[in-house]
Amino acid sequence: MHILIVIGSIMMFLAVAIGAFGAHALKPKLTPEMLKIYETGVQYHLIHGLGIILTAVIGIVLPSASGLATAAGWCLLGGIVLFSGSLYVLSLSGIRKLGAITPLGGLLFIAGWIVLVIAAVQA
Repeated sequence: MHILIVIGSIMMFLAVAIGAFGAHALKPKLTPEMLKIYETGVQYHLIHGLGIILTAVIGIVLPSASGLATAAGWCLLGGIVLFSGSLYVLSLSGIRKLGAITPLGGLLFIAGWIVLVIAAVQA
């Protein structure tokens, strides 16, 4: 459980740093469309970084839910990597085919939240 707090905190640090980089260094270099894509990646990164921390806290507070809460946290991490990561690379490279990876990250986000619901209901 504690590893998810560390990972979630690292994800939050990265989201803030990546967001600041986009706002200050990339804003003049990206088209408005690509900047919006980048900002969407940052937004989902931030939300799900907090979600990872939440899964760890739920696993600690509800020990009977810790296994599923941990699984939910790993799903959210995978979602950040695939969803936000693909949007970052797409916006910086312009390679539109990378957009095909984004929905897989979205599915991992959805799976993580569903698994967390199951964990809470079963606890």
